[in-house]
Amino acid sequence: MYELQVENMSCGRCIAKVSDAVRALDMTAGVEINLANKKVMVDSSASLDEVKAAIVQAGYPVTAAS
Repeated sequence: MYELQVENMSCGRCIAKVSDAVRALDMTAGVEINLANKKVMVDSSASLDEVKAAIVQAGYPVTAAS
């Protein structure tokens, strides 16, 4: 499971875009997003680097990950 700090998320559309970006890599990925603290939890078979790149490509900077 990866925990990412993702900036510029502010609405339901943002949640959908980030979730869709991750699920484009892994259709079975679990994605939990907390808008209040800008945290995205991802449970995926894709690598952390792949997940980060997909989220950045969707337009949302990843400022921290673990």
